[in-house]
Amino acid sequence: MNGSRLAALMIALGLAGCGSSGNFGDLQAYMDEVRARPKGAIEPVPKFQPYESFTYSAAALRNPFQPPVKIDMVQRQKGSKEVKPDEARVKQFLEGFNIEVFEMVGTLAKEDSVYALVSGAGGVHRVKVGDYLGRNHGRILAIDESKVDVIEIVPDGEGGWLERPRSLSLKERS
Repeated sequence: MNGSRLAALMIALGLAGCGSSGNFGDLQAYMDEVRARPKGAIEPVPKFQPYESFTYSAAALRNPFQPPVKIDMVQRQKGSKEVKPDEARVKQFLEGFNIEVFEMVGTLAKEDSVYALVSGAGGVHRVKVGDYLGRNHGRILAIDESKVDVIEIVPDGEGGWLERPRSLSLKERS
């Protein structure tokens, strides 16, 4: 019975400590302020500002981080009316791609024929002298172990055509 008396005494002391003898003036003032606020007043939703899109208009201009290109109109190469692509010729598969996507990756020799292996356009392709490559009517002139020589026929901008030599160098293993 001693244990139950001790428990009852502890409960009585605990309840006595919860009395209103403490100072709760600041809590009472806050509760009075909250109760004094008007009921049902909801703050209005902030006004939505619509997004204004921006169109960058300088995309077609020269890159400001590159030096300007000077074109000397007198020194510029003029095209001729004699040089022009054969429009009646049937286009080959590799003419549907820019020549910049191709790189030479090797050569093959079979009897007296030499072929170049060019990577690009979704795979590795075997080409020989006389084949066409690239969108500018590029015809392969020569193949050696280190490069493929191509001559392209491009418009000069004044109604004529120019022959422009290009080379695909052998890509070394990296």
